[in-house]
Amino acid sequence: MNEVPRQRRRSWPTLLVASVLTLFCAAVAGVATSAAGAELTRGPTRAELDRAALDEVARRWQAWPAGRIFPATVRYAAEQGGEERARRVGISPETGCDGAVDARLRGTLRRAGCLGVLRATYIDALQGVVVTVGVAVFNDEIGAARVKAALPAKGRPSPGLRALAFPGTVTDRFASAVRQASVARHAGPYLVMATAGQTDGRPAKAVGEQRPTLFAFTGDIADHILSGLSTPARPDCLSAEWRC
Repeated sequence: MNEVPRQRRRSWPTLLVASVLTLFCAAVAGVATSAAGAELTRGPTRAELDRAALDEVARRWQAWPAGRIFPATVRYAAEQGGEERARRVGISPETGCDGAVDARLRGTLRRAGCLGVLRATYIDALQGVVVTVGVAVFNDEIGAARVKAALPAKGRPSPGLRALAFPGTVTDRFASAVRQASVARHAGPYLVMATAGQTDGRPAKAVGEQRPTLFAFTGDIADHILSGLSTPARPDCLSAEWRC
């Protein structure tokens, strides 16, 4: 019997090992491909949905139309009881932080990372009270809380949000000296400030006995606008507004 050459005898283990490695690599590639396909086709996790909801909230001040942020009418509790509606008079096209607040407050907004301030003005149902509402936007809730803490106590309007008047309307006498009351609310990256006075233009210093209830409804307006901006919406992957 002829002896198998030594070189040929050694080639069989080599071929066997090579075959095993080939099969192993193919199996690994198959598993990787399957895992990649599963990753690409799986639905979003709860944590990813929550993150997407928070990101969407932070973008609303830029993504939403102004009329959605500041509705044409806002319900509030009337001083005499019942429910009334404040009507929007106008919306400012300016979004800068400095121009929306008194000079003494500008540094505070800058240090807190203010990104912009949106403003609109409303009048009450009897057209006796004018309210300017401002939405200050920050990178996070910490910035919004920091500015709120720096605002005057007991509803004093200065230093605070500047009055926004619209010439030719019932609000055209609303100026800084007319402001008599203010409120502030914050949630998420938003701080909503509201400042109020009377449409007849009487200066705050000329007012005798203060009537806090006269301006109490400004808190309702601030709450309504803040709620609309800061309440997360659960992502709907079937909706055109979301990309999952």
